Amino acid sequence: MSELRFDDEVVVVTGAGRGVGRSHALSFAARGARVVVADLGVQVDGSAPSSDPADEVVGEIRAHGGEAIACYGSVADEESAAAIVAAAVDTYGRIDAVVNNAGLGLGGLFADTDPGQFRTLMDVHYFGTINVTRAAWPHFVRANHGRVVNTVSEVMLGGLPGVTPYGSAKCAIFGFTRTLAVEAVAHGIAVNAIAPRAYTRMSASQADQMAANLAPPDGATANLASAMVPDQCAPAAVFLAHRTCPLNGEVLQVGLGGIARIAVVRSPGIWRSSLTAEDIAANLDEIGGIGDAQELPAVPTW
Repeated sequence: MSELRFDDEVVVVTGAGRGVGRSHALSFAARGARVVVADLGVQVDGSAPSSDPADEVVGEIRAHGGEAIACYGSVADEESAAAIVAAAVDTYGRIDAVVNNAGLGLGGLFADTDPGQFRTLMDVHYFGTINVTRAAWPHFVRANHGRVVNTVSEVMLGGLPGVTPYGSAKCAIFGFTRTLAVEAVAHGIAVNAIAPRAYTRMSASQADQMAANLAPPDGATANLASAMVPDQCAPAAVFLAHRTCPLNGEVLQVGLGGIARIAVVRSPGIWRSSLTAEDIAANLDEIGGIGDAQELPAVPTW
């Protein structure tokens, strides 16, 4: 098929100064998009903001003949998030897609965390996603077109210890993606998400666990962390942000050279006219069996 191009289109990528976000920004620019590189330039704990990461990515895009501008505001702040979108519209006259990738990597076992860590991650991941999307939404509605690509993580489904604050914030984004997708249909907008498998600054502390849990189906585990390069996640973001993408309300797990769909299903369960706790206890296998499970799509587009 022909190359998926973004000529004359404008894409905002948050957290675009390093890692997965940087790969997204470079990929969009290589396909003709004018890119707003938004990055606060902080460390994984949110400290030491710097304009350098965003500026470096913009410089790299321009060195290859592309168009890009840098923004340095925090997506957790509503006004700063709105300024990111305003920069796109003021500079280029339009906005076609937002890729919500900005985040922090705070973690720790639940007993060792405090409510402040949960609030910080919700502010950046969840409310940051909401803030940027809300700012772009009126432009999308007026254009009867727009793409929102959010960033979740498979740890939101469990499997790794020590990531409860992070996984909780990502799960909130999952719910936001699925529910907003329903409203998006009437306006020609699509809202999807990716779950990247990438070794970055944020995932470094869980590298060994990731290597054990994220091994590909063939069982190969040798030097898995070095194989989890962020560049392998960009194709999913590019596809979901393209105007021809038919998906809405979906989550694509991507990385390690593979891609898969994360779906929500409901088991057939059991049905009783007067259900008791004992009925549940006696029929756990039947309740939990998913052999004949029914998929619960956000929007029936697959």
